[in-house]
Amino acid sequence: MQKLTFETSWDKALPSKDRERIVHIFKETRSQHYPTIKLTPLWQATNHRGELLITVLVHNFSGDIVKFNNTKLRYIEKNKVIAEHAFSIPPLSIPPETSMPWAFIFPVEALNGQASFVNGNLEFAD
Repeated sequence: MQKLTFETSWDKALPSKDRERIVHIFKETRSQHYPTIKLTPLWQATNHRGELLITVLVHNFSGDIVKFNNTKLRYIEKNKVIAEHAFSIPPLSIPPETSMPWAFIFPVEALNGQASFVNGNLEFAD
């Protein structure tokens, strides 16, 4: 059965309003069984350096631990790739049948256009 967990630093710093939203989205999406991993959008933003921050709920529906080691992701809006980048995140390790929120930060040089933050999705690049 799918369970929700938070990385230690997230667990300490996450405002209660954001936690409630994540729990709500988890409850709505936890039974959407996919073969392996599903990235469910939570929120998007741009920081003061112009980097794109895409926060998702990473659902690991598989029976294996998921790690991001040079894993290429792309942020897409209206069938257009807005950003693409390879992520290696040593602290991010998601146990089997576990969901965890995570923010992926796309550097400015990975951006291919301006994000509108309307109906965007994060997905694995081929």
